[in-house]
Amino acid sequence: MSSRIDQRLAEMQASNRCALIAFMTGGDPAPELTVPAMHAMVAAGADIIELGMPFSDPMADGPVIQRSSERALAKGMNLKQTLACLAEFRRTDNYTPVVLMGYLNPIEHMGMQSFAEQAQAAGADGVLLVDCPVEELDTSGEVLSKHGLQQIFLIAPTTSSARLSEICAHGQGFLYYVSLKGITGAGSLATDEVAASLRSLRTQAKVPLAVGFGIKSAEQAAALANDADAVVVGSALVERLATATNAAELNAAAAEILAPLRVAVDDTRRNFAA
Repeated sequence: MSSRIDQRLAEMQASNRCALIAFMTGGDPAPELTVPAMHAMVAAGADIIELGMPFSDPMADGPVIQRSSERALAKGMNLKQTLACLAEFRRTDNYTPVVLMGYLNPIEHMGMQSFAEQAQAAGADGVLLVDCPVEELDTSGEVLSKHGLQQIFLIAPTTSSARLSEICAHGQGFLYYVSLKGITGAGSLATDEVAASLRSLRTQAKVPLAVGFGIKSAEQAAALANDADAVVVGSALVERLATATNAAELNAAAAEILAPLRVAVDDTRRNFAA
């Protein structure tokens, strides 16, 4: 049985569309605004949501997402509450795939088995753990898989050929190609180089390819829309959502960031097909 992730990406591929994946940190800008923010992202054009599990030391994340975790934790957000927000989201949206993204420490504190059970019950579809590599698949992957959770793996420009082959052989849901050598939201994005890397990666990948870590503009998203199956926006969206104080402002913030990207990737695919 395919997951929501598989179904959504298959639908996008069938209609020759590039998916838009939107990241937010659970609990930011406030715990009570998490679910409204998720709905706002979907309304603005997100096809898949990455819901960040706030952590005190998010080593792969840049200052924008680091600060969002700090704000969420300061307001009492934790892993259990993040899963509760997902469960609430599922009461009115049982269609949009949700990937839980974060780090091992909070999960190990809860216990991998308990986490997998609770994540499945809450309605999660996948888990992306930055510090849980493919080498841990025999432990974490087995537990997650038993509970219907696909483990999403990151591939960096510096990933060795041997590790790349192993990741591609075990990829689930989609592979997340890190477009920059560094932290999220940092540096300038050389889209031509990234597009070439995606084309090379596609010769080995058995699942769709997503690209993120540096996409901030519609122009960047459009430049990658033909070579990626999905583009991910994180820091730019998190920074804009942080200013919202109610549902109406969340809707405006999500639309401001996501709507131009949605149009850009759709127009790129449409023009290319023509």
